[in-house]
Amino acid sequence: MADRRRGPDPHPLASAWRLSAYLAGLATVAVALLSPLEHLAERLFTAHMVQHQLLLMVAPPLLLLANPFPFTVWAAPPALRRGLQRFLVERSVARRALRALTRLPVAGLLYAGNLWAWHWPPAYEAALRHHVVHDLEHLAFFGTAVLFWWPIINPAPRARGVRGGLYYGLRIAYLVLATAQNTLLGALLGLTERVLYPSYAGTAGELLGLSALEDQALGGGIMWSGGHMYLIAILVLLWQALEAEGRGPASEPVPGRPRPGR
Repeated sequence: MADRRRGPDPHPLASAWRLSAYLAGLATVAVALLSPLEHLAERLFTAHMVQHQLLLMVAPPLLLLANPFPFTVWAAPPALRRGLQRFLVERSVARRALRALTRLPVAGLLYAGNLWAWHWPPAYEAALRHHVVHDLEHLAFFGTAVLFWWPIINPAPRARGVRGGLYYGLRIAYLVLATAQNTLLGALLGLTERVLYPSYAGTAGELLGLSALEDQALGGGIMWSGGHMYLIAILVLLWQALEAEGRGPASEPVPGRPRPGR
């Protein structure tokens, strides 16, 4: 358990891996939005899908695994820290909103609905043609992805505690459903026989020698392959569930929190 006088995670190894996850998450956001990938995504559907996968599947879980909130609170001036603590006490509006938005069905529906809505051709074309809409799309992707991964990783301020083997099963089912909808969307994008996004007509050929339809098929394959991140999370949850069953319910770990030393 962390010493209140020293802040969270005083153990150097715990701090090192959290810092590594945090820096990797920030680097992923930078690659998605500040690197040449951002400009390439305007001309190549495949590049746009890579960008979306970084914002949906990689950056949010890395940043949540870093558990940055306690470190941010402890780094704040004392007056601001006390204000934040009052704002996020157990029965505050913010905590109740967080608990509601990170419930498995709510977070999953927000995430999937947002993903499918932005791939609707009129919305997707609007994002390509208007920078403000494109920025809104990226914020929506990242925000709903944070909500989606929150109940899996359960960082501070914790929305809820681990509730035994049933909760592991519910989270695994939640990820299986996410994998299914991701695979379906990737298949629809990759196997359709017409160009869904006319803005890419001609640009893929200039860059890769592909037709717009071939570029779209490759992008759909990238969307489908991104589902492997769900598989990694499912395997981790299975491993945690088996470990918790072996130790008994009294000693189940909280996801994302390192086990205290003996």
